Amino acid sequence: MNIVAVTACTAGIAHTYIVAEKLQKAADELGHKCKIETQGSAGIENELTAEDIANADVVIYAHDIAIRGTSRFAGKKVVDVPITMAMKQPKSLISTIEKKLAAKK
Repeated sequence: MNIVAVTACTAGIAHTYIVAEKLQKAADELGHKCKIETQGSAGIENELTAEDIANADVVIYAHDIAIRGTSRFAGKKVVDVPITMAMKQPKSLISTIEKKLAAKK
């Protein structure tokens, strides 16, 4: 599965980057490709390209504040979760998405 994600927390410091790392690690361990954009206090980092988005099977928004640039994801399957859910259960989140996508095929 190709995953793209955007993480953003209220302060834009710790949780934004911690969740990005945890989602990346979980995706790697589960055998998925994943690229994550962070929208933190330093602005947008690791910005997703049009190609990244086009190749994605699913988009994950893990956030506590509004995600900037959501129109880029029009027509994609989007999973929108609080940042704490992605932080506490990243593997479970990705596994659940994987099962739901497989059931729709």
